Amino acid sequence: MKSEYRRALALGLVLLLSGAGLLALGAGIGSTGFESVLAAGSDPVAWQIVWDIRLPRTMGAWLAGALLGLAGAVAQGLFRNPLADPYLLGSASGASLGVAIALTLFGVSPTSTEWVVRLGLTGAAFLGAVLAVLLTLLLARGVQQTLRLLLAGVIVGVVLGAAKDLISIASADILQALQGFMLGSTGLVGWGACGVMGVLGVACLLLAWMLAPVLDGLALGEATASSLGLPLPAMRAALVAVLALATGAAVAQTGLIAFVGLAAPHLVRSAVKTTHARLIVLSAAMGGLLLMAADLLARWLIAPQELPVGVLTAVLGGSYLLWLMHRRSARGAWR
Repeated sequence: MKSEYRRALALGLVLLLSGAGLLALGAGIGSTGFESVLAAGSDPVAWQIVWDIRLPRTMGAWLAGALLGLAGAVAQGLFRNPLADPYLLGSASGASLGVAIALTLFGVSPTSTEWVVRLGLTGAAFLGAVLAVLLTLLLARGVQQTLRLLLAGVIVGVVLGAAKDLISIASADILQALQGFMLGSTGLVGWGACGVMGVLGVACLLLAWMLAPVLDGLALGEATASSLGLPLPAMRAALVAVLALATGAAVAQTGLIAFVGLAAPHLVRSAVKTTHARLIVLSAAMGGLLLMAADLLARWLIAPQELPVGVLTAVLGGSYLLWLMHRRSARGAWR
């Protein structure tokens, strides 16, 4: 137990130190390079570039990734499925539908785009994600049966995704703006968004950490968890609330970011075997590091242009999971 605790502590320190290093690096990556950092002390424009654009964007990427990593660990523990991700309950399709409706209502003209992006899209994405999860719970008749909840999430995702496609076909002028949301981006994240994600992230992390014994019990089977005297229905509902809130907060600020929530818990488990309480914290730190690194890479690869960070995480995350499946299949551990 002591060696497990030490390995988990060491991994946590490595993730936090690596994140701090990438945060400092993020201050120097942009169209003007590190010259802005060097000139920030004497040039107001350079200071504004570093403080108002680069740092909140880099910090926002870490916070969004942490929320997705936390949600991924909760989802995989709740559904007892290593392939579960934060979007499993239909939140991604709900957020996309909310954005499509907001763009249709408010328009994408140059005079309205800035207001829509900062207020309308963020609120619409969060509201759509939460309402999609509530619809999933309604169809599943609560959280008592995990399989029914999983199937309801798949159905809601397909139906809401189809509704979003119908709206985008009827209003072709929103396609470009909607595509930007679907591909994921941290370019519009400011200090206000960082504050929102930070507050919600701390709340979700504390609640998930307190509910971690439920995930440990579910890992042994529902019958075993019930025999331990755990109030499973109420605690499952609380875990679903954490999953919806964390996912909705991240999606509302950065759009749809693929594979971070799925890959972060896998990377933690490959490094250390531990309880869900530590797994949740480490997955949050791992998710933050992954998205921050992907965001810096997206800004640097074809600078001064940028790649959509969601595309980059999909390519890198998908490649990692394919390699992991191949390795486990070779060892006979993936069945």
